[in-house]
Amino acid sequence: MLRNSARRWLAGLGVAGAFVAASATPAFAADPTPSIADVKGAQGFSLYANPVIVAPGGPEKWISLYSLVNEPFTDYTVKVDRSDVDGFAEVRMPVGQGSCSEEGAVLTCVKKVDPKPSLSLLTLPVLPRETAKAGQEGTLKYTVTTQNAGTASYESTITVGEGVDLTAEPLLHLNGSPGSTVRAALEVGNQGQTHVHGAVLFFYGSYELAPSRRYQNCEYFANSFATNVYACKLDGTVTAGGSAKLDDSFAFAIPGDAWAPNKVNGSAIWMTPADWDAFRAQMPGLGESTRGDDGVLTLTSSAPSRTMSRLLKEQTDVDPTNNETWIQLTVQGDQQADVAADGATVRGEVGESIPVTVGFTNNGPAAINAGGEQGRYTVVLVTLPEGTTATKAPEQCTAGKADAAVYACYLPEVVGRGKKAEFPFTLRIDKAGTLTGEVQLLHNDAHDDGLQDLNPANDLAKIVVTAAGGQGDAGGGGGGDGHGGDGGTLPITGSSTGLIAGVGALLLTAGVGGYVVARRRKTRFVA
Repeated sequence: MLRNSARRWLAGLGVAGAFVAASATPAFAADPTPSIADVKGAQGFSLYANPVIVAPGGPEKWISLYSLVNEPFTDYTVKVDRSDVDGFAEVRMPVGQGSCSEEGAVLTCVKKVDPKPSLSLLTLPVLPRETAKAGQEGTLKYTVTTQNAGTASYESTITVGEGVDLTAEPLLHLNGSPGSTVRAALEVGNQGQTHVHGAVLFFYGSYELAPSRRYQNCEYFANSFATNVYACKLDGTVTAGGSAKLDDSFAFAIPGDAWAPNKVNGSAIWMTPADWDAFRAQMPGLGESTRGDDGVLTLTSSAPSRTMSRLLKEQTDVDPTNNETWIQLTVQGDQQADVAADGATVRGEVGESIPVTVGFTNNGPAAINAGGEQGRYTVVLVTLPEGTTATKAPEQCTAGKADAAVYACYLPEVVGRGKKAEFPFTLRIDKAGTLTGEVQLLHNDAHDDGLQDLNPANDLAKIVVTAAGGQGDAGGGGGGDGHGGDGGTLPITGSSTGLIAGVGALLLTAGVGGYVVARRRKTRFVA
């Protein structure tokens, strides 16, 4: 049953990748709703555009304008009034986004029918002019007109900040075993000539790089593109030519069910408070956040700060490409997992649509789907019993066609020791008899070695449907769930756009302006 070709199919769908890094124009994910309460709208739709902060000598930034609608526009006109910022910021023409013209400070772009319409209406490059001075601020005014939805307006700000230059060591190696706590001596430098007032540490990393403490001055994000994502706002000063380090309490707690041996990664990025605010406005896909309650994480300067006046201007980094510490954790030990296939046995009558839930149980001792160089990814290959048709399939499952007999199901979330993953199908019974299908588990790591788990004997389970004669004939009849039609026309709700369509992706471009976050799909776990 497809066992010889299953691994080639799995590899072609690219399961063993959790992050995709690229250089691209920033854009929202499938759900563009920003985490901001002041979205302004008009007759039939709303707009959103991110603010930016620039500095003389700093990198180009981007402002992206979005329509907050369920269905993307295919025809629209955008007018951008740059008059309020023209004296200190150069807002350039967009590239490849319709036909644009300039008349003084007003930019007009007309977009016609596109075979692949997008919620992103316009992306504008922004640079400070040579005469720009810190503290200057103005608004871009947008007016979007559509043929069917009417007109809406929005405004976003461009601010000139004081240029600073934070730095970080590019690489940090750590070692630890499952269940241990590993201290991480993270430090931020300042190679500019201006003191930096406050800093934000933004961290994202794998399952194994869990925070050992959850601080009051840190936001911990859920439903993001990595298992551990948080940002800590730190008081203090990073003096010009000096550095500052986190206090000794900062550490990672490796979960007791971590896969070992393994190598996993994380990233610590330093930002100014103003850059964090701008970055946060561009990343609604970070999800909801909660604050910790275990003390305050502090930042200590390596050199005493000279007396300084109160900060009056926002600060922005002129070279954000050197602000990141890439963290590599080697998990030592010998701990893998036994993942057991869960089949199903059900009864029904011909013509009836019945629920059938299949999946797997992770017997441990290690978690799966956590990533890393040696970590395990498990995919469930579901072969439906001959004589049944799927009228509903889980969104985590994909098939090549509507009346397919085989589905590949994958959960991007970590499945810990003792957890169960379930994939609920609805099957229409098309003929009488004992109908048999199967659930097959496929295990791959980052090297696509096709590894077996600790007990390969339980990687296969049966799906048995005992079907009595009923509403339809032996060749299959009308659906019993109200859908009607034959197998080729019944609605299939599973995704067919890629096996890991729900796995988050991160795009980082110069200026800390190009993060793209894809919302991870909700997954059904059973303890």
